[in-house]
Amino acid sequence: MKNYQCEDETKKILTLPLKSQVIPYGYLPRTPNKLNFQHNISLTVSITVGTPPQNMSFIIDTGSELSWLQCNTTNRVIPDPFYDPNHLPPYTTTTCSSPTCNIKNKTMNRVISDPFFDPTISSSYIPIKCSSPTCMTQTRDFPIPASCDSNKLCHATLSYADSSSSEGNLASDMFGLGSGSDNPRIVFGCMNSTYSSTNSNTTGLMGMNLGSLSLVSQLKIPKFSYCISGSDFSGVLILGASNFSWVGSLNYTSLVQISRPLPYFDRAAYTVRLEGIKVSNKLLIISDTIFIPDHSGAGQTMFDLGTQFTYLLGSAYIVLRNEFLNQTNNILRVLDDPNFVFEIAMDLCYRVPLNQSKLPELPSVSLVFDGAEMKVLGEQLLYRVPNEIRGNDSVYCFTFGNSDLLGVEAFIIGHHQQQNMLMEFDIVNSRVGLVDIDCDLVGQRLLGLDN
Repeated sequence: MKNYQCEDETKKILTLPLKSQVIPYGYLPRTPNKLNFQHNISLTVSITVGTPPQNMSFIIDTGSELSWLQCNTTNRVIPDPFYDPNHLPPYTTTTCSSPTCNIKNKTMNRVISDPFFDPTISSSYIPIKCSSPTCMTQTRDFPIPASCDSNKLCHATLSYADSSSSEGNLASDMFGLGSGSDNPRIVFGCMNSTYSSTNSNTTGLMGMNLGSLSLVSQLKIPKFSYCISGSDFSGVLILGASNFSWVGSLNYTSLVQISRPLPYFDRAAYTVRLEGIKVSNKLLIISDTIFIPDHSGAGQTMFDLGTQFTYLLGSAYIVLRNEFLNQTNNILRVLDDPNFVFEIAMDLCYRVPLNQSKLPELPSVSLVFDGAEMKVLGEQLLYRVPNEIRGNDSVYCFTFGNSDLLGVEAFIIGHHQQQNMLMEFDIVNSRVGLVDIDCDLVGQRLLGLDN
């Protein structure tokens, strides 16, 4: 696409700042195969949609296909008379042919700010008819199949965490990705919202998996990357074929693809081959067959930016839990409460004195892939449970959980374990690359921001 091609062999890329936000339980619609938690820290990005542009905040999710917005068709958005362009997100366009990637901040045109998208004031908004090829052929992989409404428009349904649902229509509009007049037209779901805008500033979700209607597929992006800060979960999203020599060499593992559909295998996910788990460089004794999907597709390993923590099949999790417990026996005090389980599946928790400012040195946990290794260190291994106090102690839980307790037959690698790593998803070469790096420095270099 014109947005991503340069005149020479280099690629034009787009960098966007990522921010973190706590999403309340039940606030966002989740498809049935997605995990739901009481309080989930999600990564968000702000872009514009429509004409005139409306500033929208999206949760980035590499585990979902359809991008969607919570739409408001009853109340018109009133432009803010105190509009200040200096308060807009710093959209940045980067061209790699210059010595320093020639990073220049771009200021967007006047935008309308509102928690919901209002299609009635967008002159470029086009609803998708149910007879269109988009509705008839590109929605086949939706968890709930698209249908035709009374107006003969393509109708989509999303289920909520509390088993209710939100319905809306597929449509297309101009997405302002910081590329000026070249804003692409993107198909998305315009969903009716039943939730108050005061609950969250997040407008919708940006689907980034390999499905035909994901943002990645619609833009024909050859690769994308992200880097998540270890200090505040902020970061940077890079769309396009980046090749930053200062990052260093990435280690790659191939994406696992299957040609035939299986009931428990998500073919649109970023699936990789997990080969083993280490604690302090000690390779755990886990059968190789545990890491290989079975005849039904259960047991795949996937990267999911829409999930906070990492979850392992029970047979692998128990081995990891026991070894981590053994290696921390003399430095941490276990929470002796069999009734306490954090976020449904995290049952290894510790008591840490409130006046203790720093955790002790912890054993590392490494996920070993075919060709790459992800090492999780220090504070990434324990998460302080919000508002949980036992006597004079706070409660910290191991950031790996048991997916069996979630009713999910898969290994899911969440964004908490991906902090301070540059993660590259190379669509063209069907591989995932990673390298340890200070993501605060990456953000400063690419966006010119101090976290």
